[in-house]
Amino acid sequence: MCGRFTITLTVGLGERFLVHLDRDPAPQYNIAPSETAPVIFFSAERGVRELRMMQWGLVPSWVKDPATSRRPINARAETLLTQPLFRSATLHRRCLVPATGFLEWRNEGRGKVPFYIRRKDGQLMAFAGLYEVRQCDSPEPLSTFTIVTTPPNPLVARYHDRMPAILLPGFEQRWIEPGSPGEEDLGEILTPYPEDLLIAYQVSGAVNAPQNKDPAVLTPAGDRKLPF
Repeated sequence: MCGRFTITLTVGLGERFLVHLDRDPAPQYNIAPSETAPVIFFSAERGVRELRMMQWGLVPSWVKDPATSRRPINARAETLLTQPLFRSATLHRRCLVPATGFLEWRNEGRGKVPFYIRRKDGQLMAFAGLYEVRQCDSPEPLSTFTIVTTPPNPLVARYHDRMPAILLPGFEQRWIEPGSPGEEDLGEILTPYPEDLLIAYQVSGAVNAPQNKDPAVLTPAGDRKLPF
């Protein structure tokens, strides 16, 4: 799964993802479920990509009471078209979730040790996501998203049996462009990200607490580094 991620580099976000921004969003060093993060989707009405801050944890449009509904933060790539919870969004509401890395925990001794996984070059990447926008009693619509996951590559397999579906640059447009993907399309686009492009290292246990948002939570801890 993907239960925590970051977007530490936001300068140039608009140029990287071909979306107009009046200003760059603020960096986020420890994004947890139920918090908001920037999400990019294709607006059929305007014919362009748009960025919107959305809440992490998908609320399908058919749910009667968002306050009591289950809000999945992840969706398995293998069952997107067979799970009623995700099928409609997979066919019509796909998005890019900009990120610079994600966190996983490994059992060691009596506790879990956090490791940060990012691109070796530190650059932005895009998770495949699904989103929903629904009108509620409040003036603003409720905008929510979930992150698609795949089986892990060999690096991430050291920590977890799932990883976020990080899109190769050539597949980002295919993922959010209009049209309904089939099983073959999804199988080609949603594959484990190449391990040779990633690096993982242990970080401070302070990252375990979602309220800790300081950049220091991503500082390498000791020499627990696994280069690939």
